[in-house]
Amino acid sequence: MDSTLKIIKEQVQGNVHVTVFHLRGWLDAQSEELLLGTARDSYEEGSRYILLNLADVDTLTSAGMRAMQKVYKLYTPAQEHFKVSHVKLCNAPPQVYHVLGITGFLQNIPNYETLQAAIDSFTE
Repeated sequence: MDSTLKIIKEQVQGNVHVTVFHLRGWLDAQSEELLLGTARDSYEEGSRYILLNLADVDTLTSAGMRAMQKVYKLYTPAQEHFKVSHVKLCNAPPQVYHVLGITGFLQNIPNYETLQAAIDSFTE
């Protein structure tokens, strides 16, 4: 099994312009910087709403969760924490969803069952 994280970036237009990262592989200490670097690059290019499609994430470790939390902090202005999420998740496989749920991660970053539902949930 190839554990290397691969990220395919897609731009979609919903209620707002959303950058979608389709993640495949392991989100762990080895891939943490790849996710952060890709998110920083997108932010510098003007992206303000990001959706992480977790459908093909095989393994999520604490380092992967730390990376997602850093992406959340980058994209969500401090005055909007706990109001509007600029980072959302979708299609988390059962084992990943379970980890996100028991750690309380989903209290700040919502997960949607489908890509379209997540895209439609973004508003200015």
